[in-house]
Amino acid sequence: MGFSQALSGLNAAKANLNTLGNNIANSQTVGFKSSTTLFADVFANADVGLGTQVSDVRQDFSDGNIESTSRELDLAISGEGFFRMQQNGETVYSRNGQLTMDADGYLVNAQGAQLMGYGLSDPNDPFSDVVAGGQPEVLRVPAAGMPAQSTTQINAVYNLDAGIVASDPDQLETATVDNDGGTQDIQYHYSNSFTTFDSLGNSRNVTVYYRKLEADPVGPPVVPENTWQANVALDGRINDSTTPGDNTTPGTDDNQFTLEFDSSGALIGVDGAAGDNDTGLTFTQAQLGGAPAAINAQFNLAGTSQFSKDSTNDQLTQNGYTAGTLVGIQIEDDGSIVRNFSNEQSQAAGQIALANFRNPEGLKSAGDNAWTETAASGGELVGQPGTGVLGSVTAGAVETSNVDMASELVDMIVAQRAYQANSQTIKVQDEILQSAVNLR
Repeated sequence: MGFSQALSGLNAAKANLNTLGNNIANSQTVGFKSSTTLFADVFANADVGLGTQVSDVRQDFSDGNIESTSRELDLAISGEGFFRMQQNGETVYSRNGQLTMDADGYLVNAQGAQLMGYGLSDPNDPFSDVVAGGQPEVLRVPAAGMPAQSTTQINAVYNLDAGIVASDPDQLETATVDNDGGTQDIQYHYSNSFTTFDSLGNSRNVTVYYRKLEADPVGPPVVPENTWQANVALDGRINDSTTPGDNTTPGTDDNQFTLEFDSSGALIGVDGAAGDNDTGLTFTQAQLGGAPAAINAQFNLAGTSQFSKDSTNDQLTQNGYTAGTLVGIQIEDDGSIVRNFSNEQSQAAGQIALANFRNPEGLKSAGDNAWTETAASGGELVGQPGTGVLGSVTAGAVETSNVDMASELVDMIVAQRAYQANSQTIKVQDEILQSAVNLR
């Protein structure tokens, strides 16, 4: 009789319905991967088999859709790979990147599992470099504020008007600046001001006064064609080493320098040194009003030109800043975790590591949107997002479930019909058996 075959069919259909029901139930679960029930016949040493059985429940690790959430700590993986998490001392893997930051600065999911990656080279220095590579560790975002940094490098690109006639006094302007105990008048054709910072993070206003000099091939001193002189004042004061008192004689500015251009308007060099685009600027403690340390900065003028158009500052950057507090973090496509501070500076706190497997279908589901490594999956391959076969990290988004609802509903109808058909087989077998019992 075929009761055993029909019963195996009922059990198989039931298992399939359970799988389909689980898929549908998790259609809104972030990072969920759908499963498919696989069947195999039960072989018997006869022409007629003994029915069917569930041979495997296989997960589909194809990508879900990337859905924007605009929440910085929602992460999605575009491509292959898993987030590496530590939960209760065990490493688990997940595609669900819905994270929060706990009170200690760890990035955790709803189950408390901590995100892993590459941390700082010195755990005791929150502003040390991130070491990419090696063994991943639990990532922690330090809450420490950023200390102030004195300006040590200034990069500027100017155009100084080639049409200026150095011998024409009507084209000159005059500025009066303070020096040690007196004042000094500076005549100039163009000036530019910008902000620098001292060692305490106090902003300091620097003004550079540019004056085109008349050429003097005899000297002394010899002044080549297309030479400009620059004087530098900090907060309206020059760094003057002359005897204190009223001083109107130019040339006593310790930060004074010259720029020489060729006939085509390109910068030859600074202070008569061909090919040298740098000059050192020093602002003493006295000039800074008793600050703890002087400002010693390199002033790089590479790219500065002398063309017949208005004098302008085309570009200026400097590397000093005031102290700042942590105001938030952002996560880049390569997994870098970047801290943003109130002083508009940023600093990396670590880099997320992704893991991949030779056979992801061999991973064991651990619940809570996580999997664990098995012999069938092979060992993990860990690396930086966007390298090798690993996908990139998208912040402000999540990966939706890859369940295809329409397909699941169709498969459920098919499974239901299979269950009904196997039930009908039992009914027919019962009727045949009943007929045999009623034979006289």
